[in-house]
Amino acid sequence: MTSASKPSEGGGINSGIAIATALLVAMGVVMSYSATAALALDSRFPPLFFDHLVGLAMGIAAGSVAYAAPPGALRRLALPIWLLGVVLLGLTFLFGVEVNGARRWIEVPGSGIRFQPGEIAKLATLMAVAAWLSRKDDRRELSTRRSVEAAGIALLPAGLLLLQPDLGNAVVLVALSAILLFIAGTPWPRFVLPGAAGVALVAVYVATNDYAWRRVMGFLDPFREARGAGWQLVQSYVAFGQGGLLGQGLGNGRQKLDYLPEVHTDFVLALIAEELGLVGVLFVLGAFAALWAAGTRVARRSRDRFDMLCAFGMVSLLTIPAFLNAAVVMGLVPTKGLTLPFLSYGRTSLVVSCLALGILLGIARRYPAPTSGHPGSEAGREAR
Repeated sequence: MTSASKPSEGGGINSGIAIATALLVAMGVVMSYSATAALALDSRFPPLFFDHLVGLAMGIAAGSVAYAAPPGALRRLALPIWLLGVVLLGLTFLFGVEVNGARRWIEVPGSGIRFQPGEIAKLATLMAVAAWLSRKDDRRELSTRRSVEAAGIALLPAGLLLLQPDLGNAVVLVALSAILLFIAGTPWPRFVLPGAAGVALVAVYVATNDYAWRRVMGFLDPFREARGAGWQLVQSYVAFGQGGLLGQGLGNGRQKLDYLPEVHTDFVLALIAEELGLVGVLFVLGAFAALWAAGTRVARRSRDRFDMLCAFGMVSLLTIPAFLNAAVVMGLVPTKGLTLPFLSYGRTSLVVSCLALGILLGIARRYPAPTSGHPGSEAGREAR
């Protein structure tokens, strides 16, 4: 990289990213209280809401460290962090806490604190894939060997997630890694055979896994399975129907009163639909769309290959699962265990989301948007 193309250190916090995420975080705090207060009628300060605030504080601290990280530090740490994520995933099979038939959590001995290694592994894997793909390569087109190596970095943790079992996060991890491979220059025909194999593998997994099969059946005909696998989706439909355009009013939702399972985690958007209506849902989805737009602009401005790929990876990690979560809640895709970043209850998810945000803002600081008269802007070019 020439001296003229070195990243700038003079930029501030990207306003587009900051405003979008601030709105989402604020909405998350409000809706977390609304959802968890109904689960703790004997307490003025719901314990789950307190956990959400603790997770947010931890996330802000972690995100601040990531934001302040010097250029090159994340690239050097990417593979060691990925290895740590893989080790933690492996430890879930030895020391993991089983909940609803899945081992996805590790409990810190003597503290009662649990965390989900799968969330950490997703962020670490995207960083590692970005670091591997940004290694110097004189070819214009990404070599097949480099593509296969990067895919292997993603498939190892994805396979461990699948064994937990956690099909939803495994599929998301592979899809986000594939996006980075494509952006890095992998020709699309190379995705055809692996993509077909992946679809076939998912189909076999669903056909041979009773829990996954029931979920798919509950998605295809939820009203037929309304008292079984379709219960959650039907109750989500009820929440959307009761909310209408403007909602029942903040705190007035009834589906959170033991009708809609996991309303404070995976189905918090249904609660927003019931209490704040279509307007509230569009507000949330619009904020994620704004975050995607601002984040991808940062990635396109990045002149360092790792920064570019890492920025795409972080904004994808923050937004694509959000849109998938919305699709699940609306019954457009089968139910998966995907949280809504910044809004769903879950300390690990919240901390990882803040980490991804800190990384993205740190990259944005190094590549500030051109202003009028700046040498890189249209006005600056005309002046020259």
